Amino acid sequence: MSIIKKFRITKIKNTKPLISLKKISLSFSKKHLVLDNISLDISKGQIIGLLGPNGAGKSSLMNIITGLIKPNVGEVMIKDQNINDYPIYLRTTKFKISLVPQIGGFFSDLSAEDNLNAVGEILIKDKQKRKFKIENLISKFELDVVRKVEAKFLSGGMKRRLVISMSLLGDPEILLMDEPFAGVDAATESSIISLLHELRKQGKTILVVHHDLPTARNYFDMLVLLNMRLVDFGPTQEVFTYDKLQKTYGGRLTILSEVADAVRQTKS
Repeated sequence: MSIIKKFRITKIKNTKPLISLKKISLSFSKKHLVLDNISLDISKGQIIGLLGPNGAGKSSLMNIITGLIKPNVGEVMIKDQNINDYPIYLRTTKFKISLVPQIGGFFSDLSAEDNLNAVGEILIKDKQKRKFKIENLISKFELDVVRKVEAKFLSGGMKRRLVISMSLLGDPEILLMDEPFAGVDAATESSIISLLHELRKQGKTILVVHHDLPTARNYFDMLVLLNMRLVDFGPTQEVFTYDKLQKTYGGRLTILSEVADAVRQTKS
């Protein structure tokens, strides 16, 4: 894929939000609070990073948007429509929401090509269009050499390429990516970042759960700082400050050298 360049939305148009989360709260028991009163308005055509420590509720927030989890309180709105009661399938087909999960996301005993066909048969009814789309994705993600290999035998990087390609079969408007860089090599990470750039140019909205702060600072338009509660949300250059990150991560911020280096640069 193309050479990586830093990118940033310099001005957000004052339009109706594509995604609105209204007072979302989630708990798995009286003593296990996961999300507390989260409200966000997300516009079309942005790359948004969800940052926070382990257990902050980042993956749960994504699963609420996809319909894998239902919040105890609050509303998920897409284009001003409440989708709380919509099943996962309708969220995928009607509202064009797609998820790249942190783990799995493929059929282990199927080949890379058969994984794409299995999803493609559900989302693309026209056989010729489906075949063209799959071949295009195989080429784009350099999967041709492993197209007949069962997914369980693929390397970590190839598995991520496969799952991302599967997520794009339905031409989603909203792409949710949970730790897409986990377990991949530098070349695959660069390819994924280039893909995000390309998708944003097409008007897609991408939410990325991520832990690497330098990457978030350089390549994401907006940041959500989350630690069960919403710490801050806004343009990266405004949100990525030492004080706000320290408030989000607390004492855990100092034990990560990579994070410490990133915040020292913002402080100087």
